[in-house]
Amino acid sequence: MSLCEHEERFLDSELEPVAPGKARFHIIPAGYEASVSYGGGTFRGPAAILAASRQLELWDGLSDPSRLGLFTHCPVDCDAETAEVLMRIEASVQAALDAAPENPPVPVLLGGEHTVTLGALRALYKRYGSFGVVQFDAHADLRERYDGTPYSHACVMRRALEMGLPLVQVGVRACSEEEVRVRTAHGVTCWDARQLAEHGLPEHILPPDFPSRVYVTFDVDGLDPAVIRATGTPVPGGLGWWDAQHMLRQAVEGRHVLGMDVVELAPDLGDIASDFAAAQLVYNMMGMVQRHAAAKGRV
Repeated sequence: MSLCEHEERFLDSELEPVAPGKARFHIIPAGYEASVSYGGGTFRGPAAILAASRQLELWDGLSDPSRLGLFTHCPVDCDAETAEVLMRIEASVQAALDAAPENPPVPVLLGGEHTVTLGALRALYKRYGSFGVVQFDAHADLRERYDGTPYSHACVMRRALEMGLPLVQVGVRACSEEEVRVRTAHGVTCWDARQLAEHGLPEHILPPDFPSRVYVTFDVDGLDPAVIRATGTPVPGGLGWWDAQHMLRQAVEGRHVLGMDVVELAPDLGDIASDFAAAQLVYNMMGMVQRHAAAKGRV
């Protein structure tokens, strides 16, 4: 596994490189962009997050997740057809899991458009079998096809359902009639933005029978544009920062997090605040996994 000395590492301003087998979190940049339907630029998202991570504090406010070790992979080569890119992402996630077979690391995928999530889900499914998916997003991403392809960013959660993966959605506020029908047919648990605004945060976001093993995928447009504006399709009325943090903690508590991602950042040279917020989001998610694992005696 190449160390990619010429590439930036997550938090490389603060941390010395560690061997893959010594790192609990494996960061995998995957700047794939082919099906964005409005503003572009998500292919630059991973690099912007890595660059912004240089400004993070190691102490995330509650703990220092870097103590478990961070390893940044070479960026996935995304200059290929979608099927090939997804296989490359799958292989990178598999390599992360193989770095410590006795206690597999947590892959942390940085997108790119939301399609990249499918590569991670496939790798984890092959390793673990079924698990639950918790999606933070402005959009349901449950279309059968969009712009002529089943691998559009607008279809990624439909592909997850076809794998038999239970799904919980948080923050959605742009949804087609087709997607409403799919939600009903598959029993998708939904905490839409309007519902949260009108009734407040739920006591629990995961149903009692939700799998103990989960994957968390966070499209940054799930947050309100006041928090992160640099994304291809910013939708008003999204999650605030602290509400999102609260609901992320609910997704992690009592669960074994197999992997996670942050996707759809489309950097704007005049908006470094969005880049930093995305990097902080990635690191905070690591911290939640670290603290919960410590409480369960897994660290």
